[in-house]
Amino acid sequence: MSTNGQSRRSFLQQNGLGIGSLALAQILAGDGLLSNEASGAEPALNLRPRTGHFPSRAKAVIQLVQEGGPSQMDLFDPKPELSKRDGEKLPSKSIESFQKGSESQQLLGSPFRFSPRGESGMVLSELLSHIGGVADNLCLVRSMFSENNNHPEAQQLFQTGKIIPGRPTLGSWVTYGLGTESQDLPAYLVLVDPDGPPGNGSRLWDNGWLPALYRGTEFNSRGAAVHNLKPTAVLPPGVQHDNLELLAWLNQRHRRKHNNESELETRIRNYELAARMQMSADRVVDLSSETEATHRMYGLDNPVTAGYGRRCLMARRLIEAGVRFVQVFPGTGSPWDTHSNNTNKVRELCEMTDKPTAALITDLKNRGMLDETIVIWSGEFGRLPITQGKDGRDHNRHAFSLFLAGGGFKRGHVHGATDDFGYRATENRVSVPDFLATILHQLGLDQNRLSFRHHGVEETLTDAKVTRARVVQELIA
Repeated sequence: MSTNGQSRRSFLQQNGLGIGSLALAQILAGDGLLSNEASGAEPALNLRPRTGHFPSRAKAVIQLVQEGGPSQMDLFDPKPELSKRDGEKLPSKSIESFQKGSESQQLLGSPFRFSPRGESGMVLSELLSHIGGVADNLCLVRSMFSENNNHPEAQQLFQTGKIIPGRPTLGSWVTYGLGTESQDLPAYLVLVDPDGPPGNGSRLWDNGWLPALYRGTEFNSRGAAVHNLKPTAVLPPGVQHDNLELLAWLNQRHRRKHNNESELETRIRNYELAARMQMSADRVVDLSSETEATHRMYGLDNPVTAGYGRRCLMARRLIEAGVRFVQVFPGTGSPWDTHSNNTNKVRELCEMTDKPTAALITDLKNRGMLDETIVIWSGEFGRLPITQGKDGRDHNRHAFSLFLAGGGFKRGHVHGATDDFGYRATENRVSVPDFLATILHQLGLDQNRLSFRHHGVEETLTDAKVTRARVVQELIA
């Protein structure tokens, strides 16, 4: 298993192949060759495409992760009473705040105008002019609520079903349940801002105690597509070929010593698949084949929208190539965390994300892909209707808004409502586990039957017996 005290796995990681341990795990598991020790499960696991528990409406997901908590009363949930009483003290019981600065309980109305959009008449903020243009394709949920006011815990809940760290994310569960249509690309891909990671980092695409095969793989929207896929240093001509020849010789020598390890020949063939993955990744991030009109539609001609637009366009291309689950992040840190300067920050973020988001939905629809693709736009919680300082809003776990498009969800539909100030979800409330159960359902997966044995317990995404999670049928067309 080693040469000069160095394992073959270590040799692979330190020399010219650079395909990365996750890519290697995917390659080996794809042909059922991942050992039980590496996979963490009794049976060999793989990423071959498979059907769910019942016929599905959707087969892929694009999750537009708006980390930080977008302000619902400035974007999706108009509150005339809040605007009317701007500057007054909250007339009812105290509002639960998270950080200092909201002690005055002074109401803060939205400075933005709202108007009905599309044939559905969905009322949206003036900041969402492009998203308003696709309002008839949206299923807007105004009655979401969370269990925690802190970013890490709330994001953990939204991605994994519980605030407890170390659990698999939605993307990991989906790829565990359905595999992938593409055998040349990872099943679960993550597109972050190349200038830096989101605030909660890789926990937002972690596999938890599921095998590493189901972890999200970061793709770059600038430069090399995949981390560690290519040699970090430029090698002289022929060196990489010689490395491959040496590895093949080492494998064959090991096989002669251990005749029962006949899978080594198959492993060699799977390294060739790694090369195909490298070429596939490069093709996906190369947007030169897209028309000039598509570039303009996504805002690639504008430095304000270009970065996020590029990631949204890449997401469409990845889904088109057969990838099962894609996460897209708008910026570094938690960009929607507007404790101060809420008006300008929300405006700037909408200028960056509004046009690319609408372009993604339009593009999927024009290509006949929207019906089978779920687009999720959401943060982890909302904001308060009172001021934090002069122009800021603190965290609010009691109410937030999100929207869905495609995947069999109702179009031009508004679900639920909050109180007069947008503080608490009051009508047709939807919990985060409810939401996750509904996403699984649209993919043909039963929240109770999609399970994995961990420490002797059949674990599930929603833990429905405890959370009482339900599929929100009112959202489904």
